[in-house]
Amino acid sequence: MTGTATMHAGQFSRPTLSKDGRTITVHIPITLRHQGGRKQVVTPAGADPWIPTPSRVDNTIVKAIVRAHRWRDMLESGRHATVRDLAKAEAINESYLGRVLRLTLLSPSIIEAILEGRQPATLDLQDLLKQFPIAWDQQIGSFTAGG
Repeated sequence: MTGTATMHAGQFSRPTLSKDGRTITVHIPITLRHQGGRKQVVTPAGADPWIPTPSRVDNTIVKAIVRAHRWRDMLESGRHATVRDLAKAEAINESYLGRVLRLTLLSPSIIEAILEGRQPATLDLQDLLKQFPIAWDQQIGSFTAGG
């Protein structure tokens, strides 16, 4: 067979052959998602992966966690007396600084998963900046259940 294959996102169905026998059409259910500045193909839930999924370290999340710990250290050391002073010194929004600081409350297992690239594919920084439980065992459930 010669010709080109056409791929469409949507319902999975059997490949179809054109009337002239030169083109085969394959429907593959996929979703394209922006992840850390890159596009990522996400297969439907329950679908068998085509290849083993490599670990995917999200540098945006890692940088935010590092900043959170650095800022916490700056507050605890007394270099800055308040979050407001720190936000002013860092030239960032006080509210954003407060949300990022909460990342220091993440459970060690979640931090480890993020650093090793084993976090859920759907987890992004915006999910982590939303309110989450302080209890570590509850955090795992809130992030794996879609935030």
